[in-house]
Amino acid sequence: MSNTPDTRIERIRSRLAAALAPVELKLNDDSHLHAGHAGAASGGGHYSVRIVSLQFEGQKLVTRHRLVYDSVNDMMHKEIHALAITALAPSEV
Repeated sequence: MSNTPDTRIERIRSRLAAALAPVELKLNDDSHLHAGHAGAASGGGHYSVRIVSLQFEGQKLVTRHRLVYDSVNDMMHKEIHALAITALAPSEV
């Protein structure tokens, strides 16, 4: 399987969509902002996500983040060095 940044971001997007059925999902590759950073040197990318999901309704922030991290767990610290998360319920948008 190819591991180009484009395919990596599509795999992240696909996993988030499958796990959380978002009504909104915006995923950005911010790796270029961290060039020279230790995580960039190891091949792990820096990403930011804004995700709105019914599954977040009534959940605390830490639980929302855990749900996001769980969906990409095997990619963390290898393909994903950092993931900035904005996780909202539809009632908060």
